[in-house]
Parts: sequence; structure tokens; C-alpha cells
Amino acid sequence: MYICGIVCEYNPFHLGHRYQIECVKRALGDGETGIVCVMSGDFVQRGEAAAFTKFDRARAAVAGGADLVLELPLPWSLSSAEGFARGAVGALGALGTVTHLAFGSESGKLDMLERAAQTLALPEFDEHLRAALRSGVSYAAARQTALARLGGEEAFDAVGAPNDILAVEYLRALQTLPVRIRPLAVRRCGAAHDSDAPCAMPSASFLRARLEAGEDIGAYMPEQAFAALQSGEGPISRTKMETALLSRLRFLPPEAFAVLPDAGEGLHNRLCRAAHTEPTLREIIAAAATKRYPNARIRRMLMCAALGIRAGDNAGIPPYLRVLAANAAGLKILRDAQPHAALPIVTKPAKLRETGGEALRIFELGAAASDLCGLCLEDTDAVRGDRDWRRSPAVISD
Repeated sequence: MYICGIVCEYNPFHLGHRYQIECVKRALGDGETGIVCVMSGDFVQRGEAAAFTKFDRARAAVAGGADLVLELPLPWSLSSAEGFARGAVGALGALGTVTHLAFGSESGKLDMLERAAQTLALPEFDEHLRAALRSGVSYAAARQTALARLGGEEAFDAVGAPNDILAVEYLRALQTLPVRIRPLAVRRCGAAHDSDAPCAMPSASFLRARLEAGEDIGAYMPEQAFAALQSGEGPISRTKMETALLSRLRFLPPEAFAVLPDAGEGLHNRLCRAAHTEPTLREIIAAAATKRYPNARIRRMLMCAALGIRAGDNAGIPPYLRVLAANAAGLKILRDAQPHAALPIVTKPAKLRETGGEALRIFELGAAASDLCGLCLEDTDAVRGDRDWRRSPAVISD
């Protein structure tokens, strides 16, 4: 039996995600392939709260075709593409039974993506990157320039689209971490990443926009996945979340911004001034961002500031594997993984209080973020604190 890992956010799970799982099963053997997802928690890599809680999204994922959903802890969920990929691939490798890693790709050209990943690992790459940055361009543009100089036009093309950028980082993680996992590129179909255009297989961005407008998204999701969301806690209010985040940011002293991930070259000072003066998150980002520092980086730094994440919190790989949801096949994957897992598998969070150490500290960061999301729900029972400590994995019947 093959076990295929998928790194995801499922924000929310939609028809394109089900299509990817179906493609994996066709490629590796339908009925014989287990699907293990490592999913961002309550905050996602673009630097904002997810539309639904991690508990609801994990249940929807299993209802939509996944077998087991593990949480990517908060510091890695809010990392750059490199840290995000390293944390997720490291978690899959630590499970000990994952044989493949599948990822979406605009190009679908695995050989081209692998060459780009190898080029990024060359010793001279950093020198070319620094030279490009000195010209004043953004980090993304500088990296493309350095890739083109060292790896040629194909390497340049490999980091030109969102899914391919992440794909290259997954491949870099596979090349550098001590894991034996084979890559599987799945050509992306349907709407482009972040597209707000309607189509038969729209993007998650399109669904979130409809959700924010108070419109129904059921037609764009697998029926079982939509039912799982409908029976959950409901969407997170963006208005409530913005107020909560702004209040936390206003209380932070300047030294809290100085220890943020990616806080260099005076960027933390710009961010601190903006966070204490601007009236909305959008205006904070606009005031702090520059050509050199794109909006996505500023958004992640803001979320890290509000949630207490410091530089170095996302070093290496996560210290535990937290189970969010599983079906019968997923439970079997867990049982088979127990003798091989290189990290503790967490199904009862209270045990982390006994072990303490770095795992407890990282879990506490995520638990506080989960409680913040609870305050932004309409369900009064969900507002109760200690949400993460009280939740057991959801077991979904087939």
C-alpha cells in the first residue's frame, strides 16, 4: 500500500482538491493508496486567519477524500514558502510510512521543478541572489533573476506561478531532509490560484469571496465536504478577527516587533509604527510594504506579532504530529506508523503538559490562536477557552 502525503490549507476544501486526490489515487493505484494531509491550522501561509477553524476544515477534508489530517503547527503555517514546505515535508517524513508527496503544479513538469530546486541549493546561488537584491527589486524577482543566471530559462519559469513556487520548495525539502519520499506533480486544473473568476472548478479565493459576501458555496464543493462544514462551527467573522488582531497589535511594545521572523533592515520599525497608527490591517500593510517587502511578507509578520511568534520558532521541523481527523483507513495508517514515527503522535493534547519542553511551547502558541478564532465565531459555546486542549480527533465514518 502506498501512503501519499499532501500539504494543504483547504481554505476551504473544494472540487479542485478532490480532483487532486483522485489523480493521486489513479496514479498510484485506486483503492490501495492512503492519503495523509498536513494542513495549516487556524492561520494560513498568506498571512491571515482561515475561513473556517482547523477542526471544521479537517473534517471536510476527510469527508472529501483524505484519510488522515495532521496539523501543521502555527509557526510553520505562517512561514515563508521555504519554512512552510520544510515543516510540512518534515512532518510527513517523521510519520515514517509516507511513500509519496503529491503537490499541485501549474506546469506539471517535475523534471523542470527538480532542476530549479537543485539550482537553489547551489553554493553560489546566495551570491547571485544578493547581487540581484542590491538592484532594489523584490525578493521574488531577485530569486527569479538568480535562477535564470544559474539554471537557465527553465529554472526561471519554474518559480513564476504560485503552485510551482511551492512545488520547488517541497522538492528542496525532499532533497535536504532525511526522508525517503518520492514526489508526484499533479497538473493544476480549473481556475488559477487566487482567481476570483467563476468556473466549474473555482479557486479557494473565489469561494472565500462568495462566503464573505454571504453567498452559498455548496455548488463549488464536494457534497460531503460541504455537509461537514455546514455541521461545524461556521465561518470565522473577518470583522471580529480584524478587531481582535488590531487590539493585540496596539498593545505590543517596539521590542516585540524586533524579534519577529524576517524582521531585518529596519522593517520591524516600519511595521511597529504602522501597527500603532493605522486604523485597519489593510492600511497597516500598505504603510509598511515596499517594493522590496511584498504584502504577503508583511501580512505574515503582522500575524506573527499578534500571535506571539518569534524568529526561530519555525526552525527545523515541528516537534510533534497532532491528529485533527481520520477515517477508518486513516486510523490504520496511524496504527501502522506508531512503531516508525520519529515524533510523538498527539491525539490527547493534555499529554503534552506532562512532557513539557519545546513541544508544549509550540502547542500553546497554536492553542492561543485557536482560542482567538473561537472568539470570532457566532456560536457562543465555541467562544469557550482552551479549545485545543479539549478537542480530540474527529473520526469520520466512511
